[in-house]
Amino acid sequence: MKFVFDLDGTLIFQGQPLSAGIIEGLERLTAHGHEVIFASARPIRDMLPVLDKRFHRGVLIGGNGSLIAQGGRVVHAESFEPRQLARLLRLIEDHRCRYLIDGDWDYTYTGPGDHPILRNLDPHGLARNLPLTELNPIVKILLLAIEDEAGFRTELAGFDVVVHEHKHENMLDINPPGIHKWSALQKIGVRPRDFVAFGNDANDISMFRFARHGVMIGSHPDLAPYAAESIPLGSGTERMITAKMEELGARYA
Repeated sequence: MKFVFDLDGTLIFQGQPLSAGIIEGLERLTAHGHEVIFASARPIRDMLPVLDKRFHRGVLIGGNGSLIAQGGRVVHAESFEPRQLARLLRLIEDHRCRYLIDGDWDYTYTGPGDHPILRNLDPHGLARNLPLTELNPIVKILLLAIEDEAGFRTELAGFDVVVHEHKHENMLDINPPGIHKWSALQKIGVRPRDFVAFGNDANDISMFRFARHGVMIGSHPDLAPYAAESIPLGSGTERMITAKMEELGARYA
């Protein structure tokens, strides 16, 4: 069985790397013949610092499905179509948005110097913060602040893009049309009901819909209808996650 894991809020918390207990749980899965796949809103460069090196050469899905890495390198990047991108960037400029825009490796950041997202942004200095005109391709847009948010959302509704809202952080993710975690899983040959999914947020819905079994970490009203079960957040969360890995690993051995 394939086991697909989101990272932030699912396996890692407060941006910290995988804990020793979680790593041991993942290793037990692979020792029993299961394949471990990580699928995150983070781009690949920001996934590597929180993953143990033993997982770096496995399958990594980044940018909510816009990036796929295998064997330690990015092998697929799904970017915005040029005319659509030009319209999007005009809309962002008109509304004076602050943003983090990702290429397949480098990025452009215009947010404040004390924004919480900077804790997770390229902490190992693997990439470059480039002027937007030098960033090519562009695979994901994360909006940090929007002037006239209601007006922006009204105009954005006319675009054929995939939008994920991070309500707790007050951020908006924009991906190219048809791009999400399930679309990336399909590109690497994963079939419906051939995998177990662990996640915590609305951007995990696409893969939960097609999973054999979905485990929700914490509580999210949009994800809950697609989850087979949930694990509450608290002091024992990591222990319960590793126990669930072991249980499901045995069930689908």
